[in-house]
Amino acid sequence: MGIIFTKNLEVGITLIDNQHRELFKKADELFEAGKNGKSKDYILKLFDFLGDYTKTHFKEEENYMQSIKYPGYESQKKAHANFIEKLGSLRNDCEKSGVNLSVILNTNQFILEWLTKHISIDDKKIGEYVKLNNK
Repeated sequence: MGIIFTKNLEVGITLIDNQHRELFKKADELFEAGKNGKSKDYILKLFDFLGDYTKTHFKEEENYMQSIKYPGYESQKKAHANFIEKLGSLRNDCEKSGVNLSVILNTNQFILEWLTKHISIDDKKIGEYVKLNNK
């Protein structure tokens, strides 16, 4: 069960959609690395990259929301902070218990569910807001 970005997850804002694609790609690389028994160091590096990229993406998305005066900004910011915290917790689990299929599957499930739900519900509203306010 890989992590795949599909067209129905596009929000209609090129910068955000491209970053979402990259998030899905890196999350899938993390899952594949765990599934294929890659080294713990490699997997931790992927966790680090995913964590750093997520922080960068969220900051850029939040700056964009502020620039368009998006009314759901505070809710989005809180959701982003919760994701970063959970991702860090999963990374810590991986460090403590070692790289095992259970940790990787839990991480994969969390990332897939959170990103898919967040993008399809919350981020799509940003695209809708932009369309409504640019007419």
